[in-house]
Amino acid sequence: MSAERHPFSVERLLTQAWTSRGVLACLLWPLSRLYAAMGSIRRYLYRARIFKIERVPVMVIVVGNVIAGGTGKTPVVIALVKHLQTRGFKVGVVSRGYGRTSTACRAVHASSPISEVGDEPALIHFSTSAPVFVASRRIEAARQLLLKHPATQIIICDDGLQHLSLHRDLEICVFDDRGTGNGWQLPAGPLREPWPRAVDFVLHTGTNPAFEGFCGQRKLAHYAIRSDGTQLALALLANQPHPPWLALAGIAKPELFFDMLRENGLLPERTLALPDHYDFNSWNSNSYKGYRLICTEKDAVKLWHHHSEALAVPLEFTPEPRFLAELNRRIDSFEPMIPAPRLSSSDGHTTT
Repeated sequence: MSAERHPFSVERLLTQAWTSRGVLACLLWPLSRLYAAMGSIRRYLYRARIFKIERVPVMVIVVGNVIAGGTGKTPVVIALVKHLQTRGFKVGVVSRGYGRTSTACRAVHASSPISEVGDEPALIHFSTSAPVFVASRRIEAARQLLLKHPATQIIICDDGLQHLSLHRDLEICVFDDRGTGNGWQLPAGPLREPWPRAVDFVLHTGTNPAFEGFCGQRKLAHYAIRSDGTQLALALLANQPHPPWLALAGIAKPELFFDMLRENGLLPERTLALPDHYDFNSWNSNSYKGYRLICTEKDAVKLWHHHSEALAVPLEFTPEPRFLAELNRRIDSFEPMIPAPRLSSSDGHTTT
């Protein structure tokens, strides 16, 4: 069983430096003070209403983080959208669409080029069927979403905790097991802004939370998905070791995905750890002939354009019941009141 990593990157070097206050972090500390000062001035300008904060006429929930790098925000967004959908709410999602080449406002569709909408918005739409809009300014995405989907009752902003120009009614700050790293701001540490800071919810996606907050369970789905949307049970795939599996992942923590596959009995002969948001445009599948490919959903929305036979296994996050109960309470008490979700009764009539 062999493991491969994408070649060295500055991002990986910094990620390692941010775990402690070592030599590299100390060398970068003066720059972090400049970054911190600029951030303080910007936040003051919004508090003083010198910079405009804009609203939309529905509830806005921001899911973000205060540290650089992936913390599991996208699985959290997907979990929240599905939870609210089961309650009968009409939910939409807005995002910047990290890594996309376009700056224009775009609706995300199944056929949307990933280069124009971003991999995470594409995954959210694929997983939830909720309307998703991307724009450099989230307020533009929110307005277009409401224009095209006027029945929307709640908008979830994927990332955007630092995007202060969009008014938000609830803030959910997501952490993984890194916590706040060495506690310094960029570039000497991972913090985008000082912590602690006021938020409505702290939600941990890891297994060893660094401090108090709500938790949840992160696991693989019990099935894999083909490019046509059909599903295959992981237990069935685990009993089919030949041809051998190549597992690949372009996420913040690829090893986590590989370990989860092994825990579910699927033992890849080779693993390939790629940079987060890897676009697969330079990836050569011919180098891996004789292998079956298995990856995350986030990778699959890009990889399927080059290798339609790859299988994707969803990474699911289930927040603890206490979190969902408190979220429900906050939503139900929101003013202006959100219209009660309309549910269909067994006799076909609509009820509230």
